[in-house]
Parts: sequence; structure tokens; C-alpha cells
Amino acid sequence: MPHSTTDKSFLNWPFFEDHHRTLAAELDAWASATLPAITDTPEAHDDVDETCRKLVRALGEGGWLRYAVPKAYGGMFDSLDVRSLCLIRETLARYSGLADFAFAMQGLGSGAITLAGSEAIKSAYLPAVASGEKIAAFALTEPEAGSDVASIATSLKEVGDEFSLSGEKTYISNGGIADFYCVFARTGEAPGARGLSAVVVDADTPGLEIAERIDVIAPHPLAKLFFQGCHVSQENLLGPRGGGFKLAMATLDIFRSTVGAAALGFARRALGEAVTRTRSRELFGAPLADLPITQERLAEMALD
Repeated sequence: MPHSTTDKSFLNWPFFEDHHRTLAAELDAWASATLPAITDTPEAHDDVDETCRKLVRALGEGGWLRYAVPKAYGGMFDSLDVRSLCLIRETLARYSGLADFAFAMQGLGSGAITLAGSEAIKSAYLPAVASGEKIAAFALTEPEAGSDVASIATSLKEVGDEFSLSGEKTYISNGGIADFYCVFARTGEAPGARGLSAVVVDADTPGLEIAERIDVIAPHPLAKLFFQGCHVSQENLLGPRGGGFKLAMATLDIFRSTVGAAALGFARRALGEAVTRTRSRELFGAPLADLPITQERLAEMALD
């Protein structure tokens, strides 16, 4: 559990409002009471997929996922508030990297729907994201197109009144447990970035295969996906054809700063653990924290 002396003075900075300070305090209390029973058990590490599902459900029941969708679809505000998203990720990351992951992916995975989905698509998916009933995923990266989004090769071809989706995605967070994927693919209106579009693909769509689960040092659901002639309704198109690159960048822009907030949460947890350890570990008959060199290192950690 995060050290009780975690600094909260940043909440007094002028760009935070009273509702942000209330959010931080209420989430901290909720996380302290709720998360250990989900994340700090042997079973949590044995079945990471199920742990993530439990976390999404808990975050939904707690009302925290409401910050990941607009108010019109069960959310908290008319539009996504990045400051709130940052505070939530910073707090969750102090308690559990997996809890932070579960929250972040609900927002990122559904962000393209929030920004560009039709009313029908928003109504079909976003309320379930806010309640934790549906798990979202953002399917952008490919084996040969990671940061270079304009080089995406997965194809989305019009066939009658549907699309046929074929290609491969990799390192897809929530891959294997998501209920739907926001997939970016090439429709070919123009070369490069101007020829991409986005669609929502349900996880049970025929032709969608979880080709490989990818293991990483910090365990979380991560997978390689194959799309083999998946039939997708044109109603599932997100925004205009050819607008996929701009939509991907706009979605990432909303959540980019929250990554730094999560990193700050991890750092605060590390500092808290270091303080706790040095206060309880004795060396030469006194706590390690009494040594000037230890105090210097802790001070440097706090400043960083």
C-alpha cells in the first residue's frame, strides 16, 4: 500500500479545481479499501486476464470509468477532462500498475468512438464502457507499423454494404479479453496517412483470431491479432473514410499526458516504499534512514 506521507501539495496548483481535489481524495480512499483484495492476492498473478476483468468491473461499479466517456453516454463531464484522467491514473498507478492499465485502456480503447462514432455506435458501446460491462481495445500497431502509423497495411475493403477487414495487429493491449476493438486500417483513398480509416470490430466477429498472447515483464493482457476477411458493417465506421490517421492522433493526444501522470504515480510509490524500508531496516544499531547518505538519496528521489 502506498506510503501514508505521499505528497499531495500538487493538488493546490492553480490549474486544479475543487472537484479535482475531491476526486483525488475519494479515489485514494476507494483504492485503499478496494484494490488490495483484487490485486494483492496469489490468484491475481495466476490469472491476469481474470484480474483485469475484476478491475474493470470494480472501476465501473465505483463510478471511476465514468471519467472515460462523455456525460451523454453515462460519463462524468460533457467531454473528457484530461486533468481528471491524469489524477485518476496517478492515483491508481500508486496502488497497482494493473489497475492503472485497466482504467487507461477503457479510455484509450473507446476514445475513437467518443471522438468520431455515430450516435448509434456511441450509444451501443460507451455506456457499457462506463459501467465496466464491456472491455475496450485500441488496435493500431502492426509488425511493420508501430510509431509510423501512416504505414499501416491492414486493409479495409468495401464489399457490398459491408467492409472486409484483413491483416495483422500486434502488441494490442487487452487483446484476448476485449469485447470490441477500435481497428485502424487502410481504405486507400490516398497514399500514406490520408488513406486510413477506423472501424469498431466486436471480439466475436468471425475471422478475428487471437493469434498469440504476448508475455511481458509487467504482466497484462497483450496479444497479436489476425483479421481474415472479417465482415464489418459500414455502420461501424468511425468518422469519415480517410480520416483514420487524424482520429488515431487525436485519440492518442487526449491520453498522452496521462502516461506521464501514471509514471509519476509509480515514482511516488517507489519513494514511499523506500522511505518505509529505510525507516524499518536497522544498520549499526539505528534505522537506515538516519544515515546522511540515505537521507540524501531519498531527498534526490523526492526532487526527481
